[in-house]
Amino acid sequence: MTTSPHDPADGAGELRGTSRIRIHDGGLERFRRLAQECVEIVREHDTGTLEYRIYLDPSGTEAFVHERYRDSAAGLEHMRNIGRMMEPLAEVCTMTGEVCGNPSPELREALTAAGVTVYGPLAHAE
Repeated sequence: MTTSPHDPADGAGELRGTSRIRIHDGGLERFRRLAQECVEIVREHDTGTLEYRIYLDPSGTEAFVHERYRDSAAGLEHMRNIGRMMEPLAEVCTMTGEVCGNPSPELREALTAAGVTVYGPLAHAE
């Protein structure tokens, strides 16, 4: 694995995340409300979230979340802020997640416990 100044091994670099969501039958309207609440939490409480966007497919059965965090501290802050939303979301959808970058050991442990797959940098071009 190679690292760069943009992805330090100490967890200080930017992290990117995605969540893939399958919405349960009949759960779309509640999912929409919960997703909006997540966006409001991020806007009001996250200080290191650089991007948090939720996309919905045309059929309303799948969603995709694109996330970017300043560093591991911002990722941990986001997990704390959004944590209360996981239970109600689990009632209306099934989620998987991935994070790309070099999270700190503390964030890596939290992500692993949450079932999130972590991908470390291999190579990049800028």
